[in-house]
Amino acid sequence: MKTHLAAALGSVVLTAGTLLGAPTAVGAQSAPYPSTPFDVTAGASSVQGTLTWYNRSVGATGKLRAGDCTRLRFSTYGASGNELGSWRSSIQCNVTYQFSTVLPANAPGGAASVEICLGDAHAALTCERYSRP
Repeated sequence: MKTHLAAALGSVVLTAGTLLGAPTAVGAQSAPYPSTPFDVTAGASSVQGTLTWYNRSVGATGKLRAGDCTRLRFSTYGASGNELGSWRSSIQCNVTYQFSTVLPANAPGGAASVEICLGDAHAALTCERYSRP
């Protein structure tokens, strides 16, 4: 009986030692995509949210507070300054709403920056540019 108990105990100790001494996989977990908070105000309107920088697109989520009638526009730009894509909302009047969209940036390296503009039906009033971290 002692022989069986000693063999079983030895097996448990050997297994535990192997698991505890096993190397961990460094880099096995993927790093999260970088993100940038944004906040643009134009008169009574404002937009706040987060840009998430993917390889060939940029995610944009947030909240638009439209005072009077406001349009929101996002444009992505490559490292050379060329526009890669854009997205714009419909005209919103005196409302607050959540949005979530993916902005195209189909170029090697993706978008280097995003320009966010608030304006009325005819022209952009305020634009701010955010660079990829």
